[in-house]
Amino acid sequence: MTTLQAESPVLRARSLEKRYRHGHEVLEVLRGLDLEVPRGMLLAIVGASGSGKSTLLNILGTLDRADAGSVELEGENLSGLGSRQLAQVRARRIGFVFQFHYLLPEFSAEENVMMPLLVMGQSPTRARERAHELLEAMSLTGWRDHRPAELSGGEAQRVAVARALASSPDVVLADEPSGNLDSKSAQELHELLTTLCRTRHQTFVIATHNERLASAADRVLRLEGGRLRPVS
Repeated sequence: MTTLQAESPVLRARSLEKRYRHGHEVLEVLRGLDLEVPRGMLLAIVGASGSGKSTLLNILGTLDRADAGSVELEGENLSGLGSRQLAQVRARRIGFVFQFHYLLPEFSAEENVMMPLLVMGQSPTRARERAHELLEAMSLTGWRDHRPAELSGGEAQRVAVARALASSPDVVLADEPSGNLDSKSAQELHELLTTLCRTRHQTFVIATHNERLASAADRVLRLEGGRLRPVS
């Protein structure tokens, strides 16, 4: 009889350690942290301010390096890659959404979504088609030509989500994505992320203080004392 093996996690962290030195003092932020994220999961990470949520996401997204431990994406160990290789991983395989949208102010919504694809070498025609598709999925077809200053906070953040999805990444990392939005826009963003997870089988890891967003996740983990533990 054939034994079926469980699908390998999209994202895995093993024994992560991260510490910061301030003079003679050492602050241990991550202490042997382990994490596995299955494909298509919406995972929420909660924790007090200063607990290390942003540090963890930066390490998972290769924006920062751990002092010890490893990060694997689709089974590939990223910890030993050089700066140029990591930049390619970030561009092609990891999407980022931050609390502030960080859209390029001189470009339209469409052009902002196109930008990662153009950097990767896709033709303007294909990049524009992909941008159209994603902005339509975000209910922003009528805002394609608007610049960031002409968008509401919620609209701008949805453009940022579209940009994060442009390269069809293995995982999207979102750091307090609704932290700068009013309650209505935040709720709309939460519903959008949930829908994307369900309909596109997109994997999300979201650091958040928002209880409503966390409650909609498939799994919630609390970062405390440098380690993750399930939230019942």
